[in-house]
Amino acid sequence: LGAGGPLLYRYPPGEDGLPGGEGAFLPCSFWLVTALARTGLVDEAMRLFDELLALASPLGLFGEEMDPATGRHLGNFPQALTHAGLVQAALALRDA
Repeated sequence: LGAGGPLLYRYPPGEDGLPGGEGAFLPCSFWLVTALARTGLVDEAMRLFDELLALASPLGLFGEEMDPATGRHLGNFPQALTHAGLVQAALALRDA
């Protein structure tokens, strides 16, 4: 489910069965870039990838989640899973 722009949620907000909320899960967005690139939608994948890269912290790092309203990184920071997704997306784009 989209959070707005290039961001995706793991679960629809408020429907994960747990108290509190969560931000958009950044690895999902990079996984979408990979899927788009591997299915031939390279222009769309590149556009999404560029939008995601613009959301990095000043040091170029990403957290686990992001608040779509504020652009604030949430959860574990920096998050290795997000960065692994970024690298996989970059490789998928290169190979496409």
